[in-house]
Amino acid sequence: MNVTITSREFSGDGNGATPAAGKDLRGLPEVQSAAPVPIGSVGQVGILVPDLDEAIELYGRAFGIEEWLCYRYDQEFMPWSRFGAEEGAFAMHIAMGGSNPQIELIQPLAGPSIYHEFTEQGRTGLHHLGVFVDSLDAAITLMEASGYRVTQTARGYGQGGDGGFAYFDTDRDLGVVVEAIEIPVSRRPGTVRRTGGI
Repeated sequence: MNVTITSREFSGDGNGATPAAGKDLRGLPEVQSAAPVPIGSVGQVGILVPDLDEAIELYGRAFGIEEWLCYRYDQEFMPWSRFGAEEGAFAMHIAMGGSNPQIELIQPLAGPSIYHEFTEQGRTGLHHLGVFVDSLDAAITLMEASGYRVTQTARGYGQGGDGGFAYFDTDRDLGVVVEAIEIPVSRRPGTVRRTGGI
C-alpha cells in the first residue's frame, strides 16, 4: 500500500500531533509502508557492542540499569542452532538488564552469524527489537506468512532444554531486525554483573 508522507505540527497542549492546516502536500514523495509484524509488542532492544565490559558501564549509566544477567551463548549452551540453512557455529557474550523494554547487549565472538554480518559493515549499536512469544513455532509461521524468513535461530538454552529465539529479515522494511523470543521455563544460571558507581 502506498501512503503519502504528511506534514505534522505539534499542538501546544502536549497531546500529540495534529495535521498541519493549510499546507500543500502534493509535492511530497510517496513511500511504501512496511508490512505489519504480527507477533506482538517489543519487549527487548538488542544492541551489538565491541566490548561487553565497557558497554555494561555505558548503558548501565545511560539508562540507570544497576544489575545485568550475563551469559556466554555457544553450541554447548544452545544445543540446536542455525545460521541461514547451515548448522550454527556462532557464539556471543550477552548481558541483559532493565525491563519494559529489556536491554540486551551482545558482543559477537565466533561466527558466521547475523551479528558478524552487521559488524562487518562497520556497524555497532541498535541491531534488533525482540518480541517475547509463547510459541516460537507459531511466531515463525506468522512471520513467514508475512514474507519474512528466519536468518538465525537457536533452541534449548533453558535448563529443561526449552527456550528459543529466531531472527527475521525485517530490516529491509523496518530498518531493524525483529527477533521472536520464547523464554524458557527456567533459565540456566548466569553471572550477575553490576554497573559501577550506581
